[in-house]
Amino acid sequence: MDRFEAMSLLVAVSDAGSFSAASRALKVPLATLSRKIAELEALIGARLLTRTTRRLSLTDAGTAYVAAARRILEQVEEAEREVAGEFTTPKGELVVTAPLMFGRLHVLPVVAEFLAAFPQIDVRLLLADHNLHLAEDHVDMAVRIGALPNSTLVATGIGTMRLVTCASPALLAGHGVPDRPDALPALPTIAYEMPSAVPAWRYRVPGSSEPLDVPVRSRLLVSTTEAAVDAATRGIGVVRLLHYQVAEAIQRGALTLILEDFEPEPAPVHLVHAARGQMPLKMRRFLDLAAPRLRGTLAKLSQGRAS
Repeated sequence: MDRFEAMSLLVAVSDAGSFSAASRALKVPLATLSRKIAELEALIGARLLTRTTRRLSLTDAGTAYVAAARRILEQVEEAEREVAGEFTTPKGELVVTAPLMFGRLHVLPVVAEFLAAFPQIDVRLLLADHNLHLAEDHVDMAVRIGALPNSTLVATGIGTMRLVTCASPALLAGHGVPDRPDALPALPTIAYEMPSAVPAWRYRVPGSSEPLDVPVRSRLLVSTTEAAVDAATRGIGVVRLLHYQVAEAIQRGALTLILEDFEPEPAPVHLVHAARGQMPLKMRRFLDLAAPRLRGTLAKLSQGRAS
């Protein structure tokens, strides 16, 4: 049997939480996956996984073995990259992910500059409003907006992002400009997310550490930020989005910022990558170029100007 292949399959099953999920992700038949793990257990002479109809979990031996296998596989991968020249010459494919609209507006121009500077590197840019898993989705670098969970990822801070409230000048002319968040229930709003049992927008009262949750009445629920912005510019309702999502509409006067003094703390923004010892040059060069460019973009946005 191929022990390295079996190790890789075991780690994938552990990360996915089930044989079926790992089978789909790896595009390996379920029967083949199960057989190879069973062969590995027979070779080692210990049970690594406990299987039930509802869940899969690692035994104590399995937990120790998966940790060791992960280290070994990372060392092999690093050695292969070094032999291929990734640590001496910036080349190969770089996979970058970012939120959909932020990536299109602000990461794509950075990628274009990077491609022009490094002709031996190809980039795959994955834009999605849900966070991709760096290991499972084979992602080298990610833009993350929001607080980071405790993890082994290495994060480089590049700025912050405001959560802003705005409306069209026509809507504000008809309803008046609210001077406090608790005036919002009298205005129609637009929601970009699934409604909760008690829809509310959270604000911060100046001089107080207590948050202020304001119930709002959503006249329109949309599934994309672009639709939310378009609806707001048409005067359908007040919208609350990340600043970069409405910056262009604000700049051209189609939307007006309101309740700025009550905004919650800005969310941190990071470039993150997996902690894997020495960083390949393609990643180091991208980080060196992207971090200052995106810092400048976020600095301009924080001052209320679109880049």
